[in-house]
Amino acid sequence: MAPTKNSPTPPPGRPSSRPPSFEEPTEPVEPLPPKPDQRGVEPRTATGAEPGPEPATRAQQGEFLTTSQGARLRDTDHSLKAGRRGPVLLQDHHLREKITHFDHERIPERVVHARGAAAHGVFEGYGTAESVTRAGFLAKGKTTEVFTRFSTVVGSRGSMDTARDTRGFATKFYTDEGTFDLVANNIPVFFIQDGIKFPDVVHAVKPHPDREIPQAQSAHDTFWDFVSLHTEAQHHTIWFMGDRGIPRSYRMMEGFGIHTFRLTNAEGATSLVKFHWKPKLGVHSLTWEEAQLLGGADPDFHRRDLADAIESGAHPQWELGIQVFPDTEEQTFEGIDLLDPTKIVPEELAPVQPIGRLTLNRNPSNYFAETEQVAFHPGHLVPGIDVTDDPLLQVRLFSYVDTQLTRLGGPNFTQLPINRAHAPVNDMLRDGYGQQGDHAGVAPYQPNSLDGGCPFIAGHAEGALEDVPVRIPEGVKERELSASFEDHFSQARLFWRSMSPVEQDHIVDAYSFELGKCYEPTIRERQLQCLANIDSELCARVAAALGLPAPEPTEPAPASPADGEVTASSPLSQLGGQWPTEGRMIGIVVDPADADDSLLDLHETIVGASMTPVVIAPRGGEVAGVPVGRTFATARSVEFDALLLAGNPLSAPDSQPSVDPKAGAPATEVEPRVGLLIDECWRHAKAIGTWGRGREALEARCTPGAPGLVTGEDATTVFGEVQRLLENHRVWERFPAGV
Repeated sequence: MAPTKNSPTPPPGRPSSRPPSFEEPTEPVEPLPPKPDQRGVEPRTATGAEPGPEPATRAQQGEFLTTSQGARLRDTDHSLKAGRRGPVLLQDHHLREKITHFDHERIPERVVHARGAAAHGVFEGYGTAESVTRAGFLAKGKTTEVFTRFSTVVGSRGSMDTARDTRGFATKFYTDEGTFDLVANNIPVFFIQDGIKFPDVVHAVKPHPDREIPQAQSAHDTFWDFVSLHTEAQHHTIWFMGDRGIPRSYRMMEGFGIHTFRLTNAEGATSLVKFHWKPKLGVHSLTWEEAQLLGGADPDFHRRDLADAIESGAHPQWELGIQVFPDTEEQTFEGIDLLDPTKIVPEELAPVQPIGRLTLNRNPSNYFAETEQVAFHPGHLVPGIDVTDDPLLQVRLFSYVDTQLTRLGGPNFTQLPINRAHAPVNDMLRDGYGQQGDHAGVAPYQPNSLDGGCPFIAGHAEGALEDVPVRIPEGVKERELSASFEDHFSQARLFWRSMSPVEQDHIVDAYSFELGKCYEPTIRERQLQCLANIDSELCARVAAALGLPAPEPTEPAPASPADGEVTASSPLSQLGGQWPTEGRMIGIVVDPADADDSLLDLHETIVGASMTPVVIAPRGGEVAGVPVGRTFATARSVEFDALLLAGNPLSAPDSQPSVDPKAGAPATEVEPRVGLLIDECWRHAKAIGTWGRGREALEARCTPGAPGLVTGEDATTVFGEVQRLLENHRVWERFPAGV
């Protein structure tokens, strides 16, 4: 109300733009306008544009990259560090904004590693690490409960297990000195060198944002656009273009801690190390066709394999090992920068020293409570193990905790049963969402006297977790990386040249398939340029498959190898060894009209060898007292590691394409679906054994005497030879390149 001649100016603070009436209003009126001194927020879209009917007003604005508040950025590839080789700084507001937003993009499932499977187990220390670390769980004979989660990276929770992808291999050690999380992958290097790029690489490999396709695949334009431009990704990319991108099972994967860690022994001496998991069963993979077939026939193949192996008593095992390097000021070894997460140190230069054994022996009882709610963090450390200034690891130390705040509903995610420490906890952290503790005392602060001074600060003698006092090289606060990070191709070249001819064929096929799925020719051509900088033969073969010319390399040709330089590293290849066969699946085709008691004997022989026999028959029920595991309609060769033909059954009543399309396999005197099993096992280089009338089925589809075909007079003898062939995983001679 404006003042009049006879009334004073009203004081400020009037709550409404109109004086209230004495009586309660009963007549509806429009909302009151704001007071003269008030004005609402200037209308803008979420991307800073004036609102309008055009969709472009809600899309990104401007040609420059900005913060969420519109400040233009000069660099989004490097985090702010205390010198080029120094630690990442908390003051990096762009890094924190970028990573925080990325961490909370998906709810409730993980942004990455959403699809996983896990198991409980035990870790036993060998005592061989005592010279380099005082971590108690590594002492000789010391046993520690663990929980290990395996996962794909790209796909959602509903995607298939067998996608071509990197696999997570995260282990939570419930030690009596606190929880230690070794957050590893099945590939020893990462796509990026600086954690500020993590949102970029994941956005690139995730499904296209407009169509949400393709799911759980890298065979699309956005991924190859990124890695062909951000060439530090080339080393990781060639690893998962190889066979390691489609593992046979979680039980047959290596694991790598990726980063370099700093260990401290009882005397205070420090060493730099890289962690390795070595599987007891060896490192084995699927063929690309097997992976595709399994995506439809059994998209849960890997999680089923892990759970079934544990239930059947074939407990998966890995040895934990370390590569040890001197802790020098340069933090390099044989010219390799140990802070660069895109580099490996070949085992010929630094052998992996075994320090303990992991055994997974118990399946979860509730997937959500355990496998889904488990929360890992590379900053969960124990005395004797510390981090380094690896710029990817530095950002992960922030990102992992930040992620859990949304995904698990607040700061008390550590109190969920699967995440609880197996050591005494007195953390002075109070209240918050999900608080399950019933805290006593009145003084959750330090120092205090009201609670008698408790909790007290621990010293070295009490086993305190200590930050190693490392000298930081003098430098300038800047967004840069060390010049030693600039080599993006030599280790990709080392990987290619370490592969057998069969594995090289698979790499060429993978690149050809993935790039062939890209829509834009420019992206295919740009990636070919990257391949030319890795190896001219690799580039030429992929270019030929794409129908494009092979470009000349733009990077300088490698010089002649120096004395002692590793040009091929045999541990990178999966071939050449023999391995235990525990947990393998053996398919047994039977003819119910021709079966006898020997089938039960064979079944028990296979079980006694810690493998799983699966009888395949025309119909369900039992054959000679043995339960039928698959019918011809439900069986597919990709489920089995080897095939035994105990008979040559006649066509079943449902052997017609209109009922079961698999019955449309080429007609011979063999039941069509049995013929398909034989054909696929032959094509995938699996051992096939037969005796009795089963020989008729084999000889109708394969050439007698070919590699990996075993015939004999009785089941026991044939199975023994098939088991021996399984130690090599496949009959590699059957692939065109041979070995």
